[in-house]
Amino acid sequence: MPDLALRTLGGAVVHANDESFAERENLVRPGAAAFDPSAFGHKGKVYDGWETRRRRTPGHDHAIVRLGIPGVVRGVVVDTSWFTGNYPPEVSVEAAGVEGYPGADALAAAEWTTLVPRSPVRGDAANPFPVADPHRYTHVRLSIYPDGGVARFRVHGEPVADPRFLVTEGLDLAALENGGGVAGCSDQFYSSPANLIAPGLTRNMGEGWENARRRGPGNDWVELCLAAHGEVRLLELDTSYFLFNAPGAARVAGCDESAADPADPAAWFPLLERTALLPDTRHRFAVADPRPATRLRLEVFPDGGMARLRAYGRPSAAGRARLWLRWLNTLPETQLRAALAAAGASEAGAAAVLAARPVARWAALPADVAGRLATAG
Repeated sequence: MPDLALRTLGGAVVHANDESFAERENLVRPGAAAFDPSAFGHKGKVYDGWETRRRRTPGHDHAIVRLGIPGVVRGVVVDTSWFTGNYPPEVSVEAAGVEGYPGADALAAAEWTTLVPRSPVRGDAANPFPVADPHRYTHVRLSIYPDGGVARFRVHGEPVADPRFLVTEGLDLAALENGGGVAGCSDQFYSSPANLIAPGLTRNMGEGWENARRRGPGNDWVELCLAAHGEVRLLELDTSYFLFNAPGAARVAGCDESAADPADPAAWFPLLERTALLPDTRHRFAVADPRPATRLRLEVFPDGGMARLRAYGRPSAAGRARLWLRWLNTLPETQLRAALAAAGASEAGAAAVLAARPVARWAALPADVAGRLATAG
């Protein structure tokens, strides 16, 4: 079963009460932990894992992982690889299902369910524990008794999607690969805003958009041209890998330039009101009042980095027609003939399109071609 907590699936360690010797983020890294016997830093031995200080007071240490894909947990692995004289003798695992994107204080007050009771573990070993709980969870908490180091924490289970975020005809209207683009931005000191709409998840902070630290009034922004005129129904604001330089909040507005001038502030309408963001988090927001748009404006307050922006929705009939026409008008002749033949159009229809290019209106397409393309999508 997949590791629901894996970094590459969007998992993140959102809180740890202590990480004096080694960073908590290592717990959900992909791959096995590495070890270099000669690696020492200012804090001591460098470990590829999470390690807390030697505890001199009562209590124990813990870390909270937000699952990249919420689901039913079927088993966990507490991997103590390379921790030999400094591993925790015992561990426990709890889980919680929480709405939205809670911070550490809200998570502390959440209702936690025990998945693995306090149990002994071995050092320098993968310690597996089966889980029988049938519920869908969004967060898991690993507790170690009393302190020590854990290399990796795996949370295997079955993904359970949130149907509120399963948008019908969910095309990413902002994606670079679908034809989206950047119309402008306030600042691109560290990296290009085009990274926001690049394919896939980021692998580090350098693959997102990051502006300079703002020292004056105002806030930073990016304006995007959508791939097609349409309604944005789901927004994803991803701050992955931005731990101490993510925006404190963000707002997203839309504009339909076929009906209004984007230069007029009154032409913009809200898709997401100003909303607080968390660091290192993929935030998803269903748009309460979808409206046709051709542009989006992302504002971050007051500044900070963003890994990705996704704008899932449904192209309008006019938007879909313009996508087809741009494609037909830009294909080389040989490819155009082959593509139309594959769609079932006649040679005469292809010749008519070639003769009419650039075709400005869907109604100007030969009926043979228009009917075949409408059937295709």
